[in-house]
Amino acid sequence: MSTSPPSYEVTPKTADGGGLDGDLLEVSMGPHHPSTHGVFRMDVVLDGETIMKLKPVFGYLHRNHEKIGELGTYLSAMPFTDRLDYFCSLSNNWAYALTIERLTGLIVPERAEYIRVITAELTRLMNHTCLAGFLLQDMGALGTPLMYAFREREKILDLVEHLTGARMMCNYMRFGGCRCDLPVGWVAAAQQVVDAYPRFLDEYEQLINDNEILQARTQGVGVLKPELAVNTSITGPMLRACGVNYDLRKVDRYGIYDRFPFRVPLGDHGDTFDRYMVRILEMRESVKILQAALRDIPEGPIIDPKAKLRGFKPKAGEVYGRIESPKGELGFYVISDGSANPYRYRIRPPSFINLTILEDMCLGHNVADAVIILGSVDIVLGEVDR
Repeated sequence: MSTSPPSYEVTPKTADGGGLDGDLLEVSMGPHHPSTHGVFRMDVVLDGETIMKLKPVFGYLHRNHEKIGELGTYLSAMPFTDRLDYFCSLSNNWAYALTIERLTGLIVPERAEYIRVITAELTRLMNHTCLAGFLLQDMGALGTPLMYAFREREKILDLVEHLTGARMMCNYMRFGGCRCDLPVGWVAAAQQVVDAYPRFLDEYEQLINDNEILQARTQGVGVLKPELAVNTSITGPMLRACGVNYDLRKVDRYGIYDRFPFRVPLGDHGDTFDRYMVRILEMRESVKILQAALRDIPEGPIIDPKAKLRGFKPKAGEVYGRIESPKGELGFYVISDGSANPYRYRIRPPSFINLTILEDMCLGHNVADAVIILGSVDIVLGEVDR
C-alpha cells in the first residue's frame, strides 16, 4: 500500500460568501506521533483547530501474515496469530483453532472448552483494562491511571506465563483442544486474581468516572450513530456503545458460552464516554463468567485424540470461523484443497474494520479530540497491517 499523502482539493474559507478569510491547512499526524498507537498516520485537513477532513493511512507495518499462512502448514500459522493483536494472543489462537475445527469436524473436549473460555475472558480483562489506561493517557492523565491498569495486567500475565510459558506470544491453542493442561495450583491462583478484580474496578471507577475533565473530553465527542455502525460492519464494544445489542458470544454461542449467564452492556449515545463505560461494564461481566468457569471446570482430556499435529491435511472445502474478541469480530476464512497448506488464508480483523469510520467520528472536532477518539477505537496495528 502506498504511503504517499493523499491529495485534497483545498478550498479557501469564505466569510458570508464574500472574500477569502484564509486557507485550510493539511497536517500529517504520524507515524512517529505517539498518539497514533503505532505505525499509523492520519492526514488531517484543518480549519484552524477544526477537522474538515481526515484520512487514515496504513501500510507501515505490513507483515504479510496472510501469505505466510498460505505458504506454511496449518499448524505453523498458529504462533503467527499471536502477533496480530499482541494484547490478545490467546483469543487469536482460539479464533483460528475454531475455524479449522469447523473444517475438520474435530471435537473439543469439555475441559479444553472451559480453559478456552477462561483464557479468553482473562484476555478481555487485560485488553479493556489497558484501553482504559491508554485512553486516560491520551487525555494527558500521565502516570496513575495507566500504571494502575498495568499493575492489574501484570497479575494476569503471570497466570498466562505460568500456563503457556510465555507472557504475550503464547501459541497455546491446538486444533481440537489445548497444548497443555493447567498446572497444579493454577485454578486457585486464577480465582484469587479474579475475585479481587471487582475491587480494582471499583477503585478505578471512583478515581476516573466522575472526573469533570474526563466527562468534558469524552461526552458528546466522537459520536457514532447506530445506523452508520451497522452499515459499516463495526463490531465489538464500539457497536454496543451505540446501543446495538450484538455479541457473538450470544449470537453464535460458540464454545460453551451458552452455559454462562451474562448480560451485554449497551451505551445510549455512542460517544467516547460510552465506549469507555461499555468496556468497564464488560469487564464486570467477564468476572462473572470467570468465577463460574473456574468453579465448574471438569477433569478430563484437553485435546481430541483424533487430532493429528503432524501430517495434518484437512479435507477440501472452505470455512469461516469467528469469535467475539475484545475488540470485536475476529474471523478467519480458510480454503483447503486437501494439501498440508491452506489454499487461501484470510483474516477479518476488528481493528482494521473499526478504523474505517474514524473520519466520520472526528469531523467537526478539534485535533486534541481526534487523539482521544482514535484511542477509544482501541486498535493494534499488528492486525491492521496484517
